[in-house]
Amino acid sequence: MRRNHFFFSLSFLMALMFASHELYAQSKKTLLNIEITPVEADKRITVTVNGKPFTELIYTDTLEKHFLYPIYAPDGQLVTRGFPFKPRPNEPTDHPHHIGLWLNYESVNGLDFWNNSYAIPADKKDKYGWIRTQKILKAKGGKEGQIKVAATWENQKKQVLLDETTTYLFKADDNKRIIDRITTLTAKTAVAMPDIKDGMLGLRVAHELELPSKEKKTFKDDKGNVTVVDASADTAPSGNYITSEGITGDDVWATRAQWCMLYGKIGEDTASIVIIDHPRNPGYPTYWHARGYGLFAANPLGQKVFSKGKETLNLSLKQGQSVTFRYRIVIASGKEKLSKEEIGLLAGDFFQNTK
Repeated sequence: MRRNHFFFSLSFLMALMFASHELYAQSKKTLLNIEITPVEADKRITVTVNGKPFTELIYTDTLEKHFLYPIYAPDGQLVTRGFPFKPRPNEPTDHPHHIGLWLNYESVNGLDFWNNSYAIPADKKDKYGWIRTQKILKAKGGKEGQIKVAATWENQKKQVLLDETTTYLFKADDNKRIIDRITTLTAKTAVAMPDIKDGMLGLRVAHELELPSKEKKTFKDDKGNVTVVDASADTAPSGNYITSEGITGDDVWATRAQWCMLYGKIGEDTASIVIIDHPRNPGYPTYWHARGYGLFAANPLGQKVFSKGKETLNLSLKQGQSVTFRYRIVIASGKEKLSKEEIGLLAGDFFQNTK
């Protein structure tokens, strides 16, 4: 195995699995009820916890992908940025393609799915892909809520490159909200997803969870589009990253880890957001495309830029072949951030109970 220090020893893994099984058995007794309510006229599905807002699946044809937005912590605080869907005062307005929680990629047969948004000029749209929701296959509440989506990854002529089936699983207790996203992509034609920086699971967080910064930063994508992120003009940002490998702050970017946590102060509580990779995912453990300005992303396929050329992963699928990506997102609120021990148990449960 590559980089053994990233992987559990067998004895530790077995202990973790046993502990997580016990945790899962106990947590089933304390899980709160998830309500799933389709609003077909608006192309959205609301997810609530005992009547309180959790998130919504937005799948309107006027936007370039389906996504979860907004996302609330257990204490009712928003952990997602509002722009561009519903802008809020004093938040940054860079990267209009960063919206809620989503999954796509910068290069699929040469088409950019990641950066597509209303900001792309019409004469350049042919270089960008679009994910269209075809059908809601399941929308069911309970102690574990579930939404299952069928979608297609298309070019601007609506020719299909990939069929997508995504299952969202929702669980909640008094101080945690859990989203498991399992996405299977099946090639309708031969598909190349070459090693590139922007992908795959992305979350754009609230202004308060950005890392404090006094420097203006400029980012340029592979097409020459430039985005400027202004320095923090206020004291609201209080975020910090930490990974399973103990890396913190801006140093998390371009490092591998089994999980990464972003935490910071929102209102009276500390909000913690953890993204957990799965051992069966391609490129595990993922590289973290985690930026201080509020982009929190896991990109297992963009290894060349993150490793400075030492590694490369060029994913390709023959017609009919499939690949699956599995991620757990945990949102918690409390006086302290989630501990490594708590995250370890949540990861063990995810590993054990997700195929």
